[in-house]
Amino acid sequence: MTDDAMQHKKTEYDDKGFPDAGEPPKTGRWKLIGPGIVVAVTGVGAGDLIATLIAGSRFGYALLWAAVIGCIVKIALAEGSARYHLATGSTMLDGWRSLGKWTSWYFGIYIMIWGFVYGATAMSATALPLAALFPFLPLWAWAMISGLVCAAFVAFNNYEVFETVMKIFIAIMFTIVVGIAILVVPDVGNALTGLIPTIPEGSAIYTLGLIGGVGGTITMASYGYWVNAKGWRTPSWMGVMRLDNRVAYIMTGIFVIAMLIVGAELLYTAQIALSTGDRGLLDLDAVLQERFGPFVAKAFLVGFFATTISSILGVWHGVSLLFADFVRTVRGETSGSRQGLEKTPAFKFYLFWLTIPPMSLLWFGRPFTLVIIYGALGAFFMPFLAVTLIWLLNSARVPKEWRNGWLSNGLLGAAALLFVVLCVNEVISLISG
Repeated sequence: MTDDAMQHKKTEYDDKGFPDAGEPPKTGRWKLIGPGIVVAVTGVGAGDLIATLIAGSRFGYALLWAAVIGCIVKIALAEGSARYHLATGSTMLDGWRSLGKWTSWYFGIYIMIWGFVYGATAMSATALPLAALFPFLPLWAWAMISGLVCAAFVAFNNYEVFETVMKIFIAIMFTIVVGIAILVVPDVGNALTGLIPTIPEGSAIYTLGLIGGVGGTITMASYGYWVNAKGWRTPSWMGVMRLDNRVAYIMTGIFVIAMLIVGAELLYTAQIALSTGDRGLLDLDAVLQERFGPFVAKAFLVGFFATTISSILGVWHGVSLLFADFVRTVRGETSGSRQGLEKTPAFKFYLFWLTIPPMSLLWFGRPFTLVIIYGALGAFFMPFLAVTLIWLLNSARVPKEWRNGWLSNGLLGAAALLFVVLCVNEVISLISG
């Protein structure tokens, strides 16, 4: 172990017991990568997998470029969130609060409704591969078990253990999905032509969804909290954070491209259509079993499970941190109290809120009115994040050297425009549907 690494180890906790990594080491920084992987793997859920598969099954490799652009957009959003934390020593909730009380009203309503419906959705998605692998329990039972186990894990483990488990899950899902993509023998020539931006007829909304959807959720706002939980607290960690963020989303990009290859080679060429919703992944399981046998099909179900369970863990931890900080800001507590948010009653309450009340939806289905409100608020969150980041990172709230440059403003501006278009489309769909 180098002297730098030893120094890093010695300053792992401050005198109050909170993580404090001190100053970053001069070498071996890639070994510190972690929070970016957590936020990236959390953002990729079953819905993203099926959306990418359908894009590949309908348009082949034509939208490959959109997946690449999408990763660049996510890098800019996550980097902006974490940069605000490191540059100001405050949090995203502090920043939003400084923009006016309207942000607290919006965020408070949103996070309560979103958490209630997302809890049922995430638990159901995780139950699908479990019920297929172990059919001795019904779907609802596996869903409830998944939620309870994840809530208990998050409640009784620290960030370091949480990050390690998330790395294991991303290794499983990455290896299996990329392995299947190699197994279907991609057409490299067609894949390379897919890097040239084109929009086939009828693909506009799929293109926007592929750019904006994969790896992009409310947990992008959690990235700065996970950076702090890692012990990165000062601007001196900016370079490490940026490396962490880029590596994570490059891995996510490879993962998304692999799913697109599977859709293009396995489904597009054979003109096989998938069911809508998460159950479409079970259709792919049947296709894999017929083409490659039961071992590959079972391996895919394991990768499907790793994808969905990591989303539950990430949301249970990251969004609970956001809620705990939201409660702190509403109460007007000092910014220093953001340390140790995992130990607060607000954090534990939101864990309960994500897990127990949504179980009622597993029995009765999602009420129509709630789905409408959830969809509308959900559509507005990513534009809210992109626009407020532009606002905050160009203001005097951030030291001059860490404010946005032309590249950051360009990427965040493009992201804001993209998410506004997706938002309008979602609202029109809700009204017409």
